[in-house]
Amino acid sequence: MTESPRIRPYRREDRPALDDICIRTAHNGQDSRPHYADPGVFPDTFAAPYVHLEPELAFVLDDGRGRAVGYIVGTADTVRFARTFRAAWLPLVADRHPEPSGPPATPDEAIARLLHHPERMIVPELAAWPAHLHIDLLPEWQGRGYGRQLMRTFLGALRDGGVPSVHLVMATANKSARAFYDRMGFEEIDVPMDDSVVCLGRTTHDLDGL
Repeated sequence: MTESPRIRPYRREDRPALDDICIRTAHNGQDSRPHYADPGVFPDTFAAPYVHLEPELAFVLDDGRGRAVGYIVGTADTVRFARTFRAAWLPLVADRHPEPSGPPATPDEAIARLLHHPERMIVPELAAWPAHLHIDLLPEWQGRGYGRQLMRTFLGALRDGGVPSVHLVMATANKSARAFYDRMGFEEIDVPMDDSVVCLGRTTHDLDGL
Protein backbone atom coordinates (compact mmCIF):
# COMPACT_ATOMS: atom_id res chain seq x y z
CA MET A 1 0.00 0.00 0.00
CA THR A 2 1.32 3.44 -0.94
CA GLU A 3 1.83 5.79 1.98
CA SER A 4 2.19 9.56 2.05
CA PRO A 5 5.66 11.00 1.35
CA ARG A 6 7.62 11.40 4.56
CA ILE A 7 11.01 12.32 5.97
CA ARG A 8 12.87 9.39 7.51
CA PRO A 9 16.43 8.42 8.50
CA TYR A 10 18.74 7.22 5.74
CA ARG A 11 19.03 3.47 5.21
CA ARG A 12 21.92 1.68 3.53
CA GLU A 13 19.69 0.52 0.69
CA ASP A 14 19.01 4.20 -0.16
CA ARG A 15 22.56 4.67 -1.45
CA PRO A 16 21.85 4.12 -5.20
CA ALA A 17 18.93 6.55 -5.04
CA LEU A 18 21.06 9.18 -3.30
CA ASP A 19 23.76 8.83 -5.94
CA ASP A 20 21.13 9.31 -8.66
CA ILE A 21 19.58 12.36 -6.96
CA CYS A 22 23.01 13.94 -6.56
CA ILE A 23 23.91 13.37 -10.21
CA ARG A 24 20.58 14.72 -11.46
CA THR A 25 20.89 17.96 -9.46
CA ALA A 26 24.65 18.60 -9.36
CA HIS A 27 25.04 21.03 -12.28
CA ASN A 28 23.82 24.25 -10.63
CA GLY A 29 20.66 22.41 -9.63
CA GLN A 30 20.31 20.71 -13.01
CA ASP A 31 21.24 17.29 -14.41
CA SER A 32 25.03 16.88 -14.57
CA ARG A 33 25.02 13.98 -17.03
CA PRO A 34 25.17 16.07 -20.23
CA HIS A 35 28.17 17.98 -18.90
CA TYR A 36 30.44 15.35 -17.31
CA ALA A 37 32.09 12.19 -18.65
CA ASP A 38 31.66 10.47 -15.27
CA PRO A 39 29.07 12.29 -13.19
CA GLY A 40 29.60 9.69 -10.46
CA VAL A 41 32.34 11.99 -9.21
CA PHE A 42 29.59 14.16 -7.69
CA PRO A 43 28.05 11.66 -5.23
CA ASP A 44 31.51 10.32 -4.42
CA THR A 45 32.46 13.86 -3.36
CA PHE A 46 29.28 15.43 -2.01
CA ALA A 47 26.86 12.70 -0.87
CA ALA A 48 28.28 9.21 -0.33
CA PRO A 49 31.04 10.19 2.12
CA TYR A 50 28.46 11.70 4.46
CA VAL A 51 26.25 8.62 4.63
CA HIS A 52 29.38 6.49 4.99
CA LEU A 53 30.98 8.53 7.77
CA GLU A 54 28.01 10.16 9.57
CA PRO A 55 24.85 8.23 8.63
CA GLU A 56 23.12 9.43 11.79
CA LEU A 57 22.91 12.90 10.20
CA ALA A 58 21.47 11.68 6.89
CA PHE A 59 17.75 11.96 6.20
CA VAL A 60 15.73 11.26 3.06
CA LEU A 61 12.41 12.20 1.56
CA ASP A 62 10.62 8.88 0.98
CA ASP A 63 8.07 9.00 -1.85
CA GLY A 64 5.71 6.78 0.15
CA ARG A 65 6.82 3.62 -1.64
CA GLY A 66 10.23 3.30 -0.03
CA ARG A 67 12.18 5.23 -2.66
CA ALA A 68 14.33 8.20 -1.69
CA VAL A 69 13.57 11.22 -3.88
CA GLY A 70 15.45 13.81 -1.84
CA TYR A 71 18.03 13.94 0.92
CA ILE A 72 19.93 16.08 3.36
CA VAL A 73 23.37 15.04 4.60
CA GLY A 74 26.12 16.73 6.54
CA THR A 75 28.50 16.70 9.44
CA ALA A 76 28.40 18.10 12.94
CA ASP A 77 32.12 18.93 12.88
CA THR A 78 33.66 20.03 9.58
CA VAL A 79 37.27 19.90 10.77
CA ARG A 80 36.90 16.34 12.04
CA PHE A 81 34.99 15.33 8.92
CA ALA A 82 37.69 16.60 6.56
CA ARG A 83 40.31 14.54 8.38
CA THR A 84 38.15 11.42 8.43
CA PHE A 85 37.29 11.96 4.76
CA ARG A 86 40.98 11.74 3.88
CA ALA A 87 41.72 8.80 6.15
CA ALA A 88 38.62 6.63 5.73
CA TRP A 89 36.78 7.71 2.56
CA LEU A 90 39.27 8.91 -0.02
CA PRO A 91 41.11 5.55 -0.21
CA LEU A 92 37.83 3.92 -1.24
CA VAL A 93 37.25 6.14 -4.30
CA ALA A 94 40.58 7.76 -5.20
CA ASP A 95 41.39 5.28 -7.97
CA ARG A 96 37.96 5.80 -9.54
CA HIS A 97 38.54 9.55 -9.90
CA PRO A 98 42.30 10.22 -10.23
CA GLU A 99 43.62 13.55 -9.06
CA PRO A 100 44.68 15.72 -12.00
CA SER A 101 48.43 16.16 -12.23
CA GLY A 102 48.13 19.84 -13.09
CA PRO A 103 45.40 22.46 -13.33
CA PRO A 104 42.07 20.75 -14.08
CA ALA A 105 41.60 20.45 -17.85
CA THR A 106 38.00 19.18 -17.84
CA PRO A 107 34.87 19.63 -15.70
CA ASP A 108 35.42 16.10 -14.32
CA GLU A 109 38.95 16.97 -13.24
CA ALA A 110 37.72 20.11 -11.48
CA ILE A 111 35.44 18.03 -9.22
CA ALA A 112 38.10 15.33 -8.80
CA ARG A 113 40.43 18.03 -7.50
CA LEU A 114 37.86 18.86 -4.81
CA LEU A 115 37.51 15.17 -3.95
CA HIS A 116 41.24 14.82 -3.39
CA HIS A 117 41.51 17.95 -1.23
CA PRO A 118 39.03 17.61 1.63
CA GLU A 119 41.08 20.10 3.63
CA ARG A 120 39.45 22.78 1.45
CA MET A 121 36.47 22.42 3.82
CA ILE A 122 38.49 23.77 6.75
CA VAL A 123 38.12 27.56 6.63
CA PRO A 124 39.20 29.40 9.81
CA GLU A 125 36.54 32.07 9.30
CA LEU A 126 33.86 29.37 9.62
CA ALA A 127 34.86 28.20 13.09
CA ALA A 128 31.66 29.65 14.53
CA TRP A 129 29.61 27.50 12.11
CA PRO A 130 31.19 24.07 12.75
CA ALA A 131 28.61 21.93 10.93
CA HIS A 132 27.87 21.92 7.22
CA LEU A 133 25.27 20.32 4.95
CA HIS A 134 24.20 19.33 1.44
CA ILE A 135 20.53 19.07 0.42
CA ASP A 136 19.08 17.90 -2.90
CA LEU A 137 15.65 16.92 -4.17
CA LEU A 138 14.61 15.61 -7.57
CA PRO A 139 13.06 18.46 -9.61
CA GLU A 140 9.52 17.10 -9.47
CA TRP A 141 9.69 17.09 -5.66
CA GLN A 142 10.93 20.66 -5.30
CA GLY A 143 8.71 23.58 -4.37
CA ARG A 144 6.31 21.42 -2.37
CA GLY A 145 7.56 22.05 1.17
CA TYR A 146 9.67 18.90 1.44
CA GLY A 147 12.97 20.77 1.38
CA ARG A 148 11.80 22.75 4.39
CA GLN A 149 10.90 19.51 6.20
CA LEU A 150 14.32 18.02 5.45
CA MET A 151 16.06 21.17 6.65
CA ARG A 152 14.05 21.30 9.86
CA THR A 153 14.82 17.64 10.58
CA PHE A 154 18.55 18.10 10.02
CA LEU A 155 18.82 21.34 12.00
CA GLY A 156 16.88 19.76 14.84
CA ALA A 157 19.28 16.82 14.93
CA LEU A 158 22.24 19.21 15.10
CA ARG A 159 20.57 21.25 17.84
CA ASP A 160 19.80 18.12 19.86
CA GLY A 161 23.45 17.13 19.52
CA GLY A 162 24.61 20.47 20.93
CA VAL A 163 25.83 21.92 17.62
CA PRO A 164 25.09 25.67 17.61
CA SER A 165 25.28 26.57 13.94
CA VAL A 166 25.79 25.28 10.41
CA HIS A 167 27.09 26.53 7.07
CA LEU A 168 26.89 25.54 3.42
CA VAL A 169 28.68 26.48 0.23
CA MET A 170 26.65 26.87 -2.93
CA ALA A 171 27.14 27.92 -6.55
CA THR A 172 26.15 31.54 -7.05
CA ALA A 173 24.59 30.51 -10.38
CA ASN A 174 21.94 28.43 -8.61
CA LYS A 175 19.44 31.23 -8.05
CA SER A 176 16.54 29.00 -6.98
CA ALA A 177 18.67 27.34 -4.30
CA ARG A 178 19.72 30.74 -2.96
CA ALA A 179 16.08 31.79 -2.70
CA PHE A 180 15.32 28.59 -0.78
CA TYR A 181 18.18 29.13 1.67
CA ASP A 182 17.10 32.72 2.21
CA ARG A 183 13.65 31.45 3.17
CA MET A 184 15.28 28.97 5.54
CA GLY A 185 16.96 31.78 7.46
CA PHE A 186 20.49 31.42 6.08
CA GLU A 187 22.59 34.55 5.77
CA GLU A 188 25.72 35.23 3.77
CA ILE A 189 29.04 34.75 5.57
CA ASP A 190 32.00 36.84 4.46
CA VAL A 191 34.76 34.31 3.76
CA PRO A 192 37.55 34.27 1.17
CA MET A 193 36.17 32.09 -1.62
CA ASP A 194 36.04 31.97 -5.38
CA ASP A 195 33.40 34.26 -6.89
CA SER A 196 31.61 31.23 -8.34
CA VAL A 197 30.45 30.15 -4.88
CA VAL A 198 28.93 31.79 -1.81
CA CYS A 199 28.91 30.66 1.82
CA LEU A 200 25.75 30.87 3.92
CA GLY A 201 25.09 30.06 7.58
CA ARG A 202 22.49 30.02 10.32
CA THR A 203 22.03 28.90 13.90
CA THR A 204 20.32 25.62 14.82
CA HIS A 205 17.92 27.18 17.31
CA ASP A 206 14.71 29.07 16.62
CA LEU A 207 13.29 26.49 14.22
CA ASP A 208 9.67 27.49 14.84
CA GLY A 209 9.59 29.49 11.63
CA LEU A 210 10.61 26.54 9.47
